[in-house]
Amino acid sequence: MLAIVAALVAASCSADPSADRSPAPADVGTAPLELAFGTYTSDKPTTVVDQFRPLLDDLETRLSTKLERPVEIRMQVAPSYEQGIADLVDGRVDIARFGPASYVTAFEANPEIALLAMETRDGRKTFEGIVCVHRDAGIDSIEMLGGRRFAFGSERSTIGRYLAQELLADHGVHASQLESWEYLGRHDRVGAAVAAGQFDAGALKDTTFDRLVSVGEPLRQLAVVEVVTKPWLAREGLPTDVRDAATAALLEMDDESPLGALAFDGFVEGNNADYDPIRRAIAGSARFFDDTEGSH
Repeated sequence: MLAIVAALVAASCSADPSADRSPAPADVGTAPLELAFGTYTSDKPTTVVDQFRPLLDDLETRLSTKLERPVEIRMQVAPSYEQGIADLVDGRVDIARFGPASYVTAFEANPEIALLAMETRDGRKTFEGIVCVHRDAGIDSIEMLGGRRFAFGSERSTIGRYLAQELLADHGVHASQLESWEYLGRHDRVGAAVAAGQFDAGALKDTTFDRLVSVGEPLRQLAVVEVVTKPWLAREGLPTDVRDAATAALLEMDDESPLGALAFDGFVEGNNADYDPIRRAIAGSARFFDDTEGSH
Protein backbone atom coordinates (compact mmCIF):
# COMPACT_ATOMS: atom_id res chain seq x y z
CA MET A 1 0.00 0.00 0.00
CA LEU A 2 1.38 3.36 -0.95
CA ALA A 3 1.97 5.92 1.75
CA ILE A 4 -0.77 8.48 2.27
CA VAL A 5 0.58 11.99 2.54
CA ALA A 6 -1.47 14.64 4.31
CA ALA A 7 -0.56 18.05 2.95
CA LEU A 8 0.37 20.58 5.63
CA VAL A 9 0.29 24.23 4.72
CA ALA A 10 3.86 24.86 5.81
CA ALA A 11 5.21 21.94 3.84
CA SER A 12 3.22 22.87 0.78
CA CYS A 13 4.31 26.49 0.89
CA SER A 14 7.96 25.51 1.18
CA ALA A 15 7.82 23.55 -2.07
CA ASP A 16 9.40 25.22 -5.10
CA PRO A 17 6.59 25.71 -7.66
CA SER A 18 9.19 26.18 -10.40
CA ALA A 19 10.79 22.78 -9.81
CA ASP A 20 10.84 20.49 -12.84
CA ARG A 21 8.10 17.90 -12.29
CA SER A 22 8.32 16.26 -15.71
CA PRO A 23 8.60 12.46 -15.84
CA ALA A 24 12.06 10.94 -16.13
CA PRO A 25 13.27 10.28 -19.68
CA ALA A 26 12.09 7.12 -21.40
CA ASP A 27 15.55 5.52 -21.21
CA VAL A 28 15.23 4.94 -17.47
CA GLY A 29 13.41 1.72 -18.29
CA THR A 30 11.26 0.58 -15.37
CA ALA A 31 11.79 3.63 -13.18
CA PRO A 32 8.31 4.56 -11.88
CA LEU A 33 6.54 7.73 -12.87
CA GLU A 34 5.49 9.35 -9.59
CA LEU A 35 2.37 11.48 -9.64
CA ALA A 36 0.77 13.48 -6.83
CA PHE A 37 -3.02 13.46 -6.60
CA GLY A 38 -4.49 16.41 -4.74
CA THR A 39 -7.80 17.07 -3.05
CA TYR A 40 -8.99 18.73 0.17
CA THR A 41 -10.90 17.84 3.31
CA SER A 42 -14.58 18.36 2.51
CA ASP A 43 -15.12 15.49 4.99
CA LYS A 44 -12.85 13.87 7.59
CA PRO A 45 -9.34 13.27 6.15
CA THR A 46 -9.57 9.56 6.92
CA THR A 47 -12.88 9.36 5.07
CA VAL A 48 -11.35 11.12 2.05
CA VAL A 49 -8.43 8.66 1.99
CA ASP A 50 -10.69 5.61 2.31
CA GLN A 51 -12.89 6.88 -0.52
CA PHE A 52 -10.14 7.65 -3.03
CA ARG A 53 -7.44 5.01 -2.52
CA PRO A 54 -9.20 2.15 -4.40
CA LEU A 55 -9.85 4.40 -7.39
CA LEU A 56 -6.27 5.67 -7.41
CA ASP A 57 -4.95 2.10 -7.25
CA ASP A 58 -7.06 1.31 -10.31
CA LEU A 59 -5.85 4.46 -12.07
CA GLU A 60 -2.23 3.49 -11.37
CA THR A 61 -2.78 0.16 -13.12
CA ARG A 62 -4.46 1.73 -16.14
CA LEU A 63 -1.80 4.43 -16.51
CA SER A 64 1.02 1.92 -16.17
CA THR A 65 -0.44 -0.05 -19.06
CA LYS A 66 -1.05 2.97 -21.27
CA LEU A 67 2.34 4.60 -20.61
CA GLU A 68 4.24 1.30 -20.61
CA ARG A 69 6.05 2.10 -17.38
CA PRO A 70 5.18 1.75 -13.68
CA VAL A 71 3.08 4.59 -12.29
CA GLU A 72 2.79 5.42 -8.59
CA ILE A 73 0.20 7.89 -7.32
CA ARG A 74 0.56 9.38 -3.87
CA MET A 75 -2.34 11.16 -2.27
CA GLN A 76 -1.95 14.70 -0.97
CA VAL A 77 -4.91 15.85 1.13
CA ALA A 78 -4.83 19.59 1.77
CA PRO A 79 -6.22 20.81 5.10
CA SER A 80 -8.34 23.50 3.43
CA TYR A 81 -9.99 24.34 0.13
CA GLU A 82 -7.64 27.30 -0.27
CA GLN A 83 -4.51 25.19 0.14
CA GLY A 84 -5.81 22.51 -2.20
CA ILE A 85 -6.46 25.10 -4.90
CA ALA A 86 -3.01 26.64 -4.40
CA ASP A 87 -1.36 23.22 -4.67
CA LEU A 88 -2.79 22.75 -8.17
CA VAL A 89 -2.39 26.34 -9.34
CA ASP A 90 1.28 26.35 -8.30
CA GLY A 91 2.01 22.87 -9.65
CA ARG A 92 2.59 21.02 -6.37
CA VAL A 93 0.18 18.28 -7.44
CA ASP A 94 -0.14 16.72 -10.89
CA ILE A 95 -3.80 15.66 -10.89
CA ALA A 96 -6.59 16.96 -8.68
CA ARG A 97 -10.27 16.46 -7.99
CA PHE A 98 -12.13 19.59 -6.87
CA GLY A 99 -15.61 20.83 -6.33
CA PRO A 100 -17.00 22.99 -9.13
CA ALA A 101 -16.46 26.35 -7.39
CA SER A 102 -12.87 25.42 -6.55
CA TYR A 103 -12.26 24.60 -10.20
CA VAL A 104 -13.65 27.98 -11.26
CA THR A 105 -11.36 29.69 -8.76
CA ALA A 106 -8.32 27.66 -9.81
CA PHE A 107 -8.96 28.24 -13.52
CA GLU A 108 -9.23 31.99 -12.97
CA ALA A 109 -5.85 31.90 -11.20
CA ASN A 110 -4.20 29.68 -13.84
CA PRO A 111 -6.02 29.18 -17.19
CA GLU A 112 -3.40 26.59 -18.21
CA ILE A 113 -4.98 24.03 -15.86
CA ALA A 114 -6.51 21.27 -18.00
CA LEU A 115 -9.89 19.61 -17.46
CA LEU A 116 -9.32 15.86 -17.79
CA ALA A 117 -12.89 14.62 -17.31
CA MET A 118 -16.11 15.18 -15.36
CA GLU A 119 -17.72 12.70 -12.99
CA THR A 120 -21.21 11.36 -13.72
CA ARG A 121 -24.15 10.46 -11.50
CA ASP A 122 -26.46 7.97 -13.23
CA GLY A 123 -24.87 9.07 -16.47
CA ARG A 124 -25.62 12.74 -15.81
CA LYS A 125 -23.34 15.74 -15.28
CA THR A 126 -25.36 16.98 -12.29
CA PHE A 127 -26.11 15.89 -8.73
CA GLU A 128 -27.89 17.39 -5.71
CA GLY A 129 -27.00 19.60 -2.80
CA ILE A 130 -29.23 19.61 0.27
CA VAL A 131 -30.44 22.30 2.63
CA CYS A 132 -31.39 20.40 5.76
CA VAL A 133 -33.09 21.10 9.06
CA HIS A 134 -33.58 19.12 12.26
CA ARG A 135 -36.13 16.37 11.75
CA ASP A 136 -38.45 17.87 14.37
CA ALA A 137 -38.04 21.52 13.39
CA GLY A 138 -41.20 23.34 12.41
CA ILE A 139 -39.55 24.72 9.28
CA ASP A 140 -41.22 23.89 5.98
CA SER A 141 -39.85 26.46 3.54
CA ILE A 142 -36.74 28.52 2.87
CA GLU A 143 -38.72 31.68 3.66
CA MET A 144 -39.20 30.41 7.21
CA LEU A 145 -35.43 30.59 7.84
CA GLY A 146 -35.63 34.32 8.54
CA GLY A 147 -34.60 34.89 12.15
CA ARG A 148 -32.97 31.44 12.34
CA ARG A 149 -29.37 30.17 12.57
CA PHE A 150 -27.74 28.85 9.39
CA ALA A 151 -24.61 26.71 8.99
CA PHE A 152 -22.54 26.99 5.81
CA GLY A 153 -19.59 24.77 4.89
CA SER A 154 -16.32 26.19 3.61
CA GLU A 155 -16.15 29.72 2.26
CA ARG A 156 -15.04 28.07 -1.02
CA SER A 157 -17.72 25.35 -1.08
CA THR A 158 -20.00 25.12 -4.11
CA ILE A 159 -22.95 23.73 -2.16
CA GLY A 160 -21.94 24.73 1.35
CA ARG A 161 -21.65 28.39 0.44
CA TYR A 162 -22.34 29.71 -3.06
CA LEU A 163 -25.43 27.73 -4.06
CA ALA A 164 -26.89 27.94 -0.55
CA GLN A 165 -26.44 31.71 -0.34
CA GLU A 166 -27.88 32.18 -3.83
CA LEU A 167 -30.89 30.03 -2.83
CA LEU A 168 -31.49 32.03 0.35
CA ALA A 169 -31.28 35.33 -1.53
CA ASP A 170 -33.66 34.04 -4.21
CA HIS A 171 -36.22 33.45 -1.43
CA GLY A 172 -35.70 36.83 0.19
CA VAL A 173 -33.57 35.63 3.10
CA HIS A 174 -30.44 37.74 3.50
CA ALA A 175 -27.59 37.65 6.00
CA SER A 176 -29.01 40.49 8.07
CA GLN A 177 -32.32 38.64 8.44
CA LEU A 178 -30.74 35.56 10.03
CA GLU A 179 -30.23 35.38 13.78
CA SER A 180 -26.70 34.13 13.06
CA TRP A 181 -24.67 32.26 10.47
CA GLU A 182 -21.26 30.66 10.35
CA TYR A 183 -18.84 28.81 8.07
CA LEU A 184 -18.07 25.40 9.62
CA GLY A 185 -15.58 24.25 6.99
CA ARG A 186 -16.82 20.73 6.17
CA HIS A 187 -20.08 19.11 5.08
CA ASP A 188 -20.06 16.57 7.92
CA ARG A 189 -19.67 19.34 10.50
CA VAL A 190 -22.69 21.16 9.04
CA GLY A 191 -24.88 18.08 9.29
CA ALA A 192 -23.73 17.27 12.80
CA ALA A 193 -24.32 20.84 13.99
CA VAL A 194 -27.88 20.93 12.62
CA ALA A 195 -28.62 17.48 14.09
CA ALA A 196 -27.36 18.68 17.48
CA GLY A 197 -29.57 21.78 17.40
CA GLN A 198 -26.66 24.21 17.25
CA PHE A 199 -28.06 25.58 13.97
CA ASP A 200 -31.58 25.52 12.56
CA ALA A 201 -30.52 24.73 9.00
CA GLY A 202 -27.43 24.06 6.92
CA ALA A 203 -26.19 23.20 3.44
CA LEU A 204 -24.26 20.04 2.56
CA LYS A 205 -23.80 17.53 -0.26
CA ASP A 206 -26.34 14.76 -0.71
CA THR A 207 -23.94 11.89 0.03
CA THR A 208 -23.00 13.35 3.42
CA PHE A 209 -26.66 14.02 4.24
CA ASP A 210 -27.60 10.44 3.30
CA ARG A 211 -24.74 9.00 5.34
CA LEU A 212 -25.69 10.97 8.44
CA VAL A 213 -29.37 10.01 8.15
CA SER A 214 -28.40 6.35 7.69
CA VAL A 215 -26.64 6.34 11.08
CA GLY A 216 -29.62 7.92 12.83
CA GLU A 217 -28.89 11.64 12.81
CA PRO A 218 -32.25 13.50 13.06
CA LEU A 219 -32.05 15.46 9.79
CA ARG A 220 -34.72 16.34 7.24
CA GLN A 221 -34.36 17.66 3.72
CA LEU A 222 -35.80 21.15 3.26
CA ALA A 223 -34.66 22.05 -0.26
CA VAL A 224 -32.53 20.73 -3.11
CA VAL A 225 -30.14 22.57 -5.42
CA GLU A 226 -28.72 21.18 -8.66
CA VAL A 227 -24.94 21.01 -8.88
CA VAL A 228 -22.60 20.35 -11.81
CA THR A 229 -20.51 17.24 -11.13
CA LYS A 230 -16.91 17.46 -10.01
CA PRO A 231 -13.99 17.85 -12.41
CA TRP A 232 -10.68 16.00 -12.48
CA LEU A 233 -7.86 18.34 -13.43
CA ALA A 234 -4.22 18.40 -14.52
CA ARG A 235 -1.60 20.96 -13.55
CA GLU A 236 -0.07 23.33 -16.04
CA GLY A 237 2.79 21.60 -17.86
CA LEU A 238 1.82 17.99 -17.16
CA PRO A 239 3.27 16.19 -20.23
CA THR A 240 0.74 15.64 -22.98
CA ASP A 241 1.16 11.87 -23.04
CA VAL A 242 0.47 11.63 -19.31
CA ARG A 243 -2.50 13.99 -19.54
CA ASP A 244 -4.02 12.12 -22.49
CA ALA A 245 -3.47 8.76 -20.82
CA ALA A 246 -5.15 10.01 -17.64
CA THR A 247 -8.19 11.22 -19.57
CA ALA A 248 -8.45 7.91 -21.45
CA ALA A 249 -8.10 5.91 -18.23
CA LEU A 250 -10.81 7.91 -16.45
CA LEU A 251 -13.23 7.65 -19.37
CA GLU A 252 -12.83 3.86 -19.31
CA MET A 253 -14.00 3.62 -15.71
CA ASP A 254 -17.60 2.76 -14.96
CA ASP A 255 -19.62 1.31 -12.10
CA GLU A 256 -17.67 -1.95 -12.42
CA SER A 257 -14.56 -0.04 -11.29
CA PRO A 258 -13.89 0.96 -7.65
CA LEU A 259 -16.08 4.06 -7.70
CA GLY A 260 -18.74 3.02 -5.22
CA ALA A 261 -17.33 4.80 -2.18
CA LEU A 262 -17.29 8.08 -4.10
CA ALA A 263 -20.97 7.95 -5.07
CA PHE A 264 -20.48 8.46 -8.79
CA ASP A 265 -20.57 5.94 -11.60
CA GLY A 266 -18.14 7.08 -14.27
CA PHE A 267 -16.60 9.91 -16.23
CA VAL A 268 -17.43 11.86 -19.38
CA GLU A 269 -15.62 14.50 -21.36
CA GLY A 270 -16.22 18.04 -20.20
CA ASN A 271 -15.28 21.59 -21.00
CA ASN A 272 -14.89 24.89 -19.22
CA ALA A 273 -18.36 26.07 -20.27
CA ASP A 274 -19.97 23.22 -18.30
CA TYR A 275 -19.15 25.25 -15.17
CA ASP A 276 -20.80 28.50 -16.27
CA PRO A 277 -23.79 27.82 -13.93
CA ILE A 278 -21.34 27.79 -11.03
CA ARG A 279 -19.84 31.08 -12.16
CA ARG A 280 -23.36 32.55 -12.13
CA ALA A 281 -24.01 31.10 -8.66
CA ILE A 282 -20.82 32.65 -7.29
CA ALA A 283 -21.91 36.02 -8.63
CA GLY A 284 -25.49 35.50 -7.45
CA SER A 285 -24.43 34.59 -3.92
CA ALA A 286 -23.32 38.19 -3.41
CA ARG A 287 -27.01 39.13 -3.15
CA PHE A 288 -27.12 37.29 0.18
CA PHE A 289 -25.07 40.15 1.63
CA ASP A 290 -26.87 42.97 -0.19
CA ASP A 291 -28.52 44.53 2.83
CA THR A 292 -25.82 43.89 5.42
CA GLU A 293 -22.64 45.54 6.53
CA GLY A 294 -20.90 42.18 6.72
CA SER A 295 -21.48 41.45 10.41
CA HIS A 296 -22.82 38.13 11.59
